[in-house]
Amino acid sequence: MIRAEHIDVSFKKENQATIFGTERQQILHDVSFHVKKGECLGILGESGSGKSTLGRVLCGLLKPDRGTVYLEGEQHFKGRKGKKKAVISVVFQDYTTSANPRFTVRGLIGEGLRARERREGIRLDRENETDDLLSLVGLLPEYKERLPHELSGGQLQRVCIARALAVNPSVILFDEAISSLDAHTQVQIMDLLKEVQKQKELTYLFITHDLTSVTYLCSHVLFLYKGKVAEIQHVKTIGEITHPYARKLLHAIFDVESMGQGEPLAIQEGE
Repeated sequence: MIRAEHIDVSFKKENQATIFGTERQQILHDVSFHVKKGECLGILGESGSGKSTLGRVLCGLLKPDRGTVYLEGEQHFKGRKGKKKAVISVVFQDYTTSANPRFTVRGLIGEGLRARERREGIRLDRENETDDLLSLVGLLPEYKERLPHELSGGQLQRVCIARALAVNPSVILFDEAISSLDAHTQVQIMDLLKEVQKQKELTYLFITHDLTSVTYLCSHVLFLYKGKVAEIQHVKTIGEITHPYARKLLHAIFDVESMGQGEPLAIQEGE
């Protein structure tokens, strides 16, 4: 479903001696991996590891210096004429700023439905589609008339997931999408994502700094360290990881659990 090959990204360094300075800082170094249809890849790393930058490349918001992203065998956003291309939706960490405060839930989900209509050249029964999407994420039809500030954090993130589903995607990228929620709501949302993935046969990319969430939701985990792929491992065999950074994270999780602290381990995030 997704294949990234030799992705390099660099940015111009700030505070150079002159405005014409050409020094660049390398953020991603030769990043390559693939994800099969129906899998969930957790992209795990601490602050400054390049997770968010990689996410922007994968969803087409940032062109890499080198390398290519393929969706279903086609270069991202460059599918053959007449062929229906795979679509990536994104669910962001900050659900408060990613939802227009003046839009009702109907309007927020309607953004995705309109995008689908334009892409597929069809007309949808938006009311019924909205009701179905709300039901899919565990909300009642009467939530359509509510504004974002009238919803809890978990409810609003469910609406954002419904909006992402409205475009009929093949892939959903979650960029720290549950890190702002309390531990109980995190588990509820992850259970929801598992069920939706099963029903819709979706492929997930789950960017996070929390290994506990990865082992709960994902099928595979990619450890990103200083912009490089340190290791990729199946979650079922995560105990076999060998890279020192990956093992350090894993041991930290075991230490937290042994002390009886059930909340996910969080690496300070400032990326």
